[in-house]
Amino acid sequence: MPTLFEKICQGEIPADIVYQDDLCVCFRDIAPQAPSHLLLVPRKAIARIAEATADDQNLLGHMMTRIKLITEQQGLAEQGFRLVINNGPHGGEAVPHLHIHILGGRQMLWPPG
Repeated sequence: MPTLFEKICQGEIPADIVYQDDLCVCFRDIAPQAPSHLLLVPRKAIARIAEATADDQNLLGHMMTRIKLITEQQGLAEQGFRLVINNGPHGGEAVPHLHIHILGGRQMLWPPG
């Protein structure tokens, strides 16, 4: 069964999309944890980062370079932002589809949660 994020990528579920290309989609989180909280997901179904393979190297690299573009477009690049990838139940994973949280618009605390 397709995940929530697969359905968003396929246009079956609406989302506030801020960026998309043939490999990934970035949209606003519906339960933001910062003034700006975006999710960058690959169109390819990869359950979590621990399940990515060497074949996913180009896709993952592409997503990381898109973060630069997205954060510049969203006005986050100058002040800074945080990237979070949750993996598994103890990591806080809620949707079994790899996604990168892009959080910004406020000072981030350390250590996180």
